[in-house]
Amino acid sequence: MLGGSRTIKLGVLGLFFCGTLYAQEKSLTFEQAAAIAFKQNPLMEQGKLQLKQREQEEKAAWGLYVPRLGLEASYVHLQKDLSIDLSPIRDAITPLYQALGNFGQFSGVPNPDPATNSVMPVLPGNVSTKVMRDKLQAGLTQVMNTNWNQTVQKQNFGRVSAQVVWPLFTGGKIKAANNVAKIRKGEASEQIRVNEAKLMSELVERYYGLCLAYEALDVRKQVLEAMNKHMSDAQKLFDEGIIAKAELLHAKLYHAQADREVKKAQRQLDIVTEALNNTLGEEKLLDIKPASRLFYMKQIEDLVYFQENANRNNAMLKQVDAKHALTKQKIKAAQAEYFPTVAATASYDLYNKNLSLLTPEAMVGVGLKWTLFDGVARTRKVKAAHLISDRVASIKEKASADISMGISKFYQDIQMQMEQLDELNTAMEFATEYVHVRNKAFSEGMATSTEVVDANLAIAKVKIERLKAIYKYDVALAHLLELSGLDDQFLTYMKSESAQFESYQKK
Repeated sequence: MLGGSRTIKLGVLGLFFCGTLYAQEKSLTFEQAAAIAFKQNPLMEQGKLQLKQREQEEKAAWGLYVPRLGLEASYVHLQKDLSIDLSPIRDAITPLYQALGNFGQFSGVPNPDPATNSVMPVLPGNVSTKVMRDKLQAGLTQVMNTNWNQTVQKQNFGRVSAQVVWPLFTGGKIKAANNVAKIRKGEASEQIRVNEAKLMSELVERYYGLCLAYEALDVRKQVLEAMNKHMSDAQKLFDEGIIAKAELLHAKLYHAQADREVKKAQRQLDIVTEALNNTLGEEKLLDIKPASRLFYMKQIEDLVYFQENANRNNAMLKQVDAKHALTKQKIKAAQAEYFPTVAATASYDLYNKNLSLLTPEAMVGVGLKWTLFDGVARTRKVKAAHLISDRVASIKEKASADISMGISKFYQDIQMQMEQLDELNTAMEFATEYVHVRNKAFSEGMATSTEVVDANLAIAKVKIERLKAIYKYDVALAHLLELSGLDDQFLTYMKSESAQFESYQKK
């Protein structure tokens, strides 16, 4: 029957005047009040900030896929220099040099002299032996004079290196983390919708509560005006000796009571005005005069329409769905612990001091870490994650039932208020005629002051009851739309051609 979108209430912002101009205004339509509330109420700002936070977390989770580059610096002090004693090698080769250098026989040694090697390419045996023994003796001398205890790392050393780590396989942990971040962002979006729906219902309660307060004050003023006229008439009739003094005192008594009711209604109006200012997010209290009137519709969609929309659109149910999706990712993350983690690593020394020449400047490799047994902790985590998932599913079932019951309650409340209005229509006709008859009879001395007062109070009571019934109708409609996920359609209902308005204020 009715259409609409959330742009109804948000789009008004573009047409509404700025805050400075509004500070000079006192009269507000419901559309204008909605525009201010959705712009200034802290609840909306909280939701937007949370969504921005989730967006940043989603980007951070995506960063788990890319390599991590960092700098690593270290300075180390050892107890002493690290050295290697190679004396066993010296001791092993020395006897060989000594034996060959003293007793070795050699032949076929190439002639090193370029002037004669063309004629005699190979030295004679005795010459070959002498040449080789001399070389072996020289080698022996070098072996004996060499320091065979070598320092491979000095006591103090430092290095600055660039490190790169790139996860190649994590068993699904990174993917689960990204899914979690995405789901949480969607959950934050639904929280904004929840806040919008709650704010709309609160605004309806307080804006139309202010409408009711103004109407009730005006009705009380009308009663006081009627009591003024009645007391004046009573005074004249008493002065003429037509009525007793008791009748005059009765008129004065109820005049004082009517005056108290006016003051009481004014106090109530001040309280509701402050509450509405709070909903609008106004720092400085404004004297707001609602320009829209209480309204009702004799016919709205059937109950099934709202229940079906709740299943599709209710933001709280969508939040529960997000919670359930999060538990699924928690299960996957727990199951990923069974798999190894594989990562490519690389490092390059940017600077080093006293670092061993045996240590390379650059390294590239692939590492694997796999926990084979952890005391069945992983198994328990997986089972716990499944139990959480089952619990959230149960919560959704309960939430869905509660929302369905709430929709039925508010729908029946709307129907009840319509029944009250139908009955009060007849009561209003009787009360109006009763006042006319009693006023005429009193002026002719045929009715008592009590009867006139009762007639005026009766019509005031009917008027206020009608206003309260319409107010309850509007509040119930707002809550019905909130639970149905249709809170953005409240303005559409209010502007519907079938909407009927009621006011007793004098224009």
